[in-house]
Amino acid sequence: MQLLLLSSSRADNSEYLAPGLAHIAEILGDIRRVLFIPYAGVSVGYDAYQQMVQSALAAIGITVDSIHQFENPKVAVAEAQAIVIGGGNTFHLLHQLYQHQLIELIREKVHSGTPYIGWSAGSNVAGQSIRTTNDMPIIEPPSFSALNLLPFQLNPHYTDFKPAGFHGETRDMRLNEFMLLNPTTPIVGLPEGTALRRVGNQLNYVGTVNGYLFVGGEKTPIEPGADLSGLLQR
Repeated sequence: MQLLLLSSSRADNSEYLAPGLAHIAEILGDIRRVLFIPYAGVSVGYDAYQQMVQSALAAIGITVDSIHQFENPKVAVAEAQAIVIGGGNTFHLLHQLYQHQLIELIREKVHSGTPYIGWSAGSNVAGQSIRTTNDMPIIEPPSFSALNLLPFQLNPHYTDFKPAGFHGETRDMRLNEFMLLNPTTPIVGLPEGTALRRVGNQLNYVGTVNGYLFVGGEKTPIEPGADLSGLLQR
């Protein structure tokens, strides 16, 4: 299994996907054509979304086909050399994956060795479920259960910033609520510009700043380059 799960498409003021290009090129190897799934896009049209991704990946010689342009999405996934899922609204993404009956098919493809690259919502759906997404549930998928390519939860765009005068819950408070109800389920918080990389049974944290592991009511820093393979055994 080969996974690259980016927290975000940008870091600071970077160009679109620029922080992840070297990692994307590494995981793709000799692959030069990928299948993009734009279903997380709500305010952006799928054609425009594909062009955004194509423009970014052209820098590393990648051609991007979008699943919405295929008559049969299942065939598109079955024939894909690599699967790429972008960010947007996680609930809409998961709803569409269920609607097109792609959950099991994608899972089988990735388990058979097809590289999977996601960012933001595309990373969220790689976990057990989308119950730790930051998004508003603008649509109701049949289930919150996701691709389960990793046996834990993800929280991309992680931050615990609290603006002055803000009286709502912080991200840590929300994640603590999850831990209270699910004390044995880990959550990995991915700040902007960081990622998880899985190759077989090896899982590493990628980035220049700490990520965070939330489990059992505890928050533990994850250092750049940390080996998180133990989380795969849970």
